[in-house]
Amino acid sequence: MGKGFFISKAVGVVLIIVGAGALATIIALSVVYSQEKAKNNEVSPTHTWDKYRLPTTLKPDHYNLTLRPHLKPDPTTQIYHFTGSSSVEFICESETDLILIHSNKLIYYNQTNGQMASLKAVDPGHNAPSIKSTFLKTETQYLVIQLDGNLMAGQRYQLHTEFIGELADDLGGFYRSEYKENGETKVVATTQMQPTDARKAFPCFDEPAMKAVFYITLIHDINTTALSNENIVIDGETLLKTVFKPTERMSTYLLAFIVSDFGYIQNSVDGVLVRIFARKSAIDAGQGQYALNKTGPILKFFEQYYNSSYPLPKSDQIALPDFNAGAMENWGLITYRETALLYDEEYSSNSNKERIATIIAHELAHMWFGNLVTLRWWNDLWLNEGFASYVEYLGADNAEPEWKLKDLIVLNDVHRVFAIDALTSSHPLSSREEDIQRPEQISELFDAISYSKGASVLRMLSDFLTEEVFQHGLQTYLKTFQFQNAVYTDLWHHLQMAVDLTESKLNVSKIMNTWVLQMGYPVVTINTATGVVSQKHFLLDPDSEVTVKSEFNYEWIVPIKWMKTGAVQNQLWLEAKSGRSYGGDAWVLANHLVAGYYRVNYDDGNWNKLLNILNTNRLLIPEINRAQLIDDAFNLARAKIVRTELALETTKYLRMETDFMPWESALDNLDFFYLMFDRSEVYGYMQDYLRNQVTPLFNYYKTITENWSKVPTGHLDQYNQVNAITLACKTGHPECITLATTWFKDWMTTEQNKIHPNLRSTVYCNAIAAGGADEWEFAWKKFQNATIAIEADKLRYALSCTKQPWLLNRYLEYTLEPKLVRKQDATSTIVYIAGNVVGQPLAWDFVRARWEYIFNQYGGGSFSFSNLINGVTKRFSTEFELQQLEQFKKDNADVGFGSGTLALDQSMERTRSNIKWLAENQENVLTWFKTEAER
Repeated sequence: MGKGFFISKAVGVVLIIVGAGALATIIALSVVYSQEKAKNNEVSPTHTWDKYRLPTTLKPDHYNLTLRPHLKPDPTTQIYHFTGSSSVEFICESETDLILIHSNKLIYYNQTNGQMASLKAVDPGHNAPSIKSTFLKTETQYLVIQLDGNLMAGQRYQLHTEFIGELADDLGGFYRSEYKENGETKVVATTQMQPTDARKAFPCFDEPAMKAVFYITLIHDINTTALSNENIVIDGETLLKTVFKPTERMSTYLLAFIVSDFGYIQNSVDGVLVRIFARKSAIDAGQGQYALNKTGPILKFFEQYYNSSYPLPKSDQIALPDFNAGAMENWGLITYRETALLYDEEYSSNSNKERIATIIAHELAHMWFGNLVTLRWWNDLWLNEGFASYVEYLGADNAEPEWKLKDLIVLNDVHRVFAIDALTSSHPLSSREEDIQRPEQISELFDAISYSKGASVLRMLSDFLTEEVFQHGLQTYLKTFQFQNAVYTDLWHHLQMAVDLTESKLNVSKIMNTWVLQMGYPVVTINTATGVVSQKHFLLDPDSEVTVKSEFNYEWIVPIKWMKTGAVQNQLWLEAKSGRSYGGDAWVLANHLVAGYYRVNYDDGNWNKLLNILNTNRLLIPEINRAQLIDDAFNLARAKIVRTELALETTKYLRMETDFMPWESALDNLDFFYLMFDRSEVYGYMQDYLRNQVTPLFNYYKTITENWSKVPTGHLDQYNQVNAITLACKTGHPECITLATTWFKDWMTTEQNKIHPNLRSTVYCNAIAAGGADEWEFAWKKFQNATIAIEADKLRYALSCTKQPWLLNRYLEYTLEPKLVRKQDATSTIVYIAGNVVGQPLAWDFVRARWEYIFNQYGGGSFSFSNLINGVTKRFSTEFELQQLEQFKKDNADVGFGSGTLALDQSMERTRSNIKWLAENQENVLTWFKTEAER
């Protein structure tokens, strides 16, 4: 085996302290790793180091880690780098002559023993075996250390390494973020460890169950500040040496360390220091104030919800110019995109404000659920992320009670994930531990199933147990497993103990196993004529074959809350395919308040009664259920369970509707019709019908805002005002288009932007779509010069709205130029362009032609590839497009698809379903829209 690239220990120590220009050798990083990989390919696949999971022979206790990030490039190579030293003390659980520790893209300095590491015994009277050989196993990402004798069970040892790594701009591990302030380019050294990139910052036992205490020291330039998970103990004066208090026992993926010259604001909440860090200009402009104001109340809410004090002395939150995810729950040092933490009243919309509140709540929820108690392995990621995705609504609602946020989980999560979970290529919430091994398999779990289905199912569980019982079980779970690891069945056990304290006979595991261990969900059919209730696995394509067996035969134990002629009834349970009778002639509505994770179908008679109620007395049906009726009807029609005309009938009453949720549900579902028909003769008639439907809503908001001069009072009313303008302009409403283009022209002429932040996204988009090169170039210039990330995001989206192919092609090229479009934004920008009917074929050709480059350069993000593949293919509905997808899969088999592998299969399944649906529905849909448009 090759031993990699060595620098002497003496030079290594000097580099850690001063980072001198002798680092021309850093340029060899990529060369060394490619050579090492070639050598590793010769290794027999039978060794322990060929497996992706660590053996259970060693258990880390604590790390002493010193890192020195260099915020200027090496003058010779122009490469940014960091140096470091690490000593990890571990306990030997069983005798072994092998140490495996995770390492990725690190180059090690030669120790005095001629190896990449040194080893000593900690316990008095014991000696450590000498190191026989060390080498890097790049495929499984290990530093392999072979010993000439055995480590003894029960004994403690210390492993010491010194290393160098590139401080790259790849958004993973220890990386750099750049921004301009007052004309000067500045660099931040920051981290993103989840799920498997701590090993890219230092050698570590990089699995969630390998919890340890971390003693962090950062050496950094004067005029910069160092942050980590804990508070500072020592702060230097020249070349700064910042030493942090030891952390609590925690997992590697929750570590964070940052060096920057950011500013901050702070306050204290019951002894907990709360700080918001960001670029100094952003802090000076007051953009961190909203986050600071809301962090305290949300933190207090979760202390009460969990019945547990916040376990750390401080809660730092920092907004980074370059960050791939929305945020990351590093314990005590939460990292965010700027758009997820910074609020500016002049530029931020109410949706931006809501996003900040909910993301803060999501990350703070993790401080207990995920950080204090951590899931043992990534196969249970759904419980960690699903739980936070559920209670974020509770935390944000507590901070902003007037917004009525709790019900939005139905639109944002339940309905969102229904579409994916209705495919045969979906997957269960919980996977077998042995099926999730490689880093790319772990990254693939960060999908809508884990987040949104997890949230939806846990919300359902909380509802049928009652919030009081759910909280009690949760609290005893957290108390029992604090600073430890657990599996999802441990939570079921504690919830069952809480249930057993009541008179309920519910069996938590029996019920929840049907929702967690099999993919999909049921459609519950209620026949009010016969009184029979039944369930069936809901599939968007009823002809698709389910190849994955389920021990539950795709049947669920379903809690059914329901109404009868407007009166709420007692909850029922459906356990088999045929259930008990509802009886009677009155109208019935099931899944009251959409508490359950299932769709509902009715006999034609009951559907007609519900349609009549919508048209005559809609307020008898709760707003959230009016949204549900629309969403269920459209998706039942796609699955050929009801006629497509019935689904379209649910939109007729919208001329009288002014509430947000039903309109949002309708627009979400009509998006599918746009995707299927905006290249066909149906499009014109559909536009005529929808323009007619939205005109009363457009006029309603024109009236209550006094000709668009005021902002609607309610949070959701503000959302629906945006819907009214968006759909009116999209359907060619002359007054709306004039409104958008006039406002935009005024901005171009006067350089004063008078467009309200709530309306900017839709106004920018529609003005650029109606305009030409002048409007696009103006917006591009504004985007390039934007100093407020939220405003830049609005412009970045709007630039994708042009109808000019040459501008869209130029924009596509820009996405792969990080100086023009940040790496964190590249894939979403391509998806924006693909959402434009003119841009979709251009984006697809672009992705196919550049796939290998995109995959290699933008491979760090958990979500990015699945979102990219889904985004550029969602309009596919022809055999030719399906063939292109299949060929794309074949052509890039060697390159791979990373976290987008499952998304590619889902895209092909969705395309086949779209082809069938169009063949069966296009004529009927054309007739329906034509008839309605001509009324």
